[in-house]
Amino acid sequence: MVNVRVPKVIPQSPTFSSFEAERLYRKQRLAAAFRLFAKFGFSEGIAGHITARDPENPNHFWVNPFGMHFRLIRASDLILVNHQGEVIAGNKPLNEAAFAIHSQVHAARPDVVAAAHAHSTYGKAWSCLGRLLDPLTQDACSFYGDHGLFDDYTGVVLEIEEARRIAGALGDRKALILRNHGLLTVGHTIDEAAWWFITMERSCQVQLMAEAAGKPILIEPEYASLTAKQVGSHHMGWFSFQPLYDLIVQEQPDLLD
Repeated sequence: MVNVRVPKVIPQSPTFSSFEAERLYRKQRLAAAFRLFAKFGFSEGIAGHITARDPENPNHFWVNPFGMHFRLIRASDLILVNHQGEVIAGNKPLNEAAFAIHSQVHAARPDVVAAAHAHSTYGKAWSCLGRLLDPLTQDACSFYGDHGLFDDYTGVVLEIEEARRIAGALGDRKALILRNHGLLTVGHTIDEAAWWFITMERSCQVQLMAEAAGKPILIEPEYASLTAKQVGSHHMGWFSFQPLYDLIVQEQPDLLD
């Protein structure tokens, strides 16, 4: 029998000596997340947004300019918005739906640094079923008992009250399926929120494929719960994003500008 040694120490997210250094770090991670979303085909016209709370002013968040393709976004293109919808830094337009949803998510969840929403293909397809994901795979177990369903659709989210209901449906979970709309994920870091979105989109794809092929076998609740603890933590979400960050920076270093 071969003994496999699992490293006990794995990299941790960095700490910073100044708000300026942490702000630059967050903006570069946010730009990288947009480039990865573009690479994976999550862009859909002008739809989609990822936000990151400002480290110095927690009632402000950085977001992509309205109408700018994810593939073109650099750290310097991001705009800073307060919870009243005023653009504090940057001279590009703000997506009203991005402000409505993210301002309420950030307000309801002080622990959340970043939130991601995009109109990805498989997330949209799965959302039309109005169901939670099943624990079919190890990756899907990241969301076992830790995602919700917003079982309503009334058009583009522009009203604050509608956005509050979305934040309420999210609760203290890491992800939300917006019926007939798509996916929303959050995290204690930008890396975590982006990773949960990427792997949730793929989990939607896998479940759609499995159900099209036959009757999937679910992981037993005991083991689904155990696996959720192993792969679904804040730190594992952050760590899982690191190879993708390294890849996209090597491929598209201008995102750091």
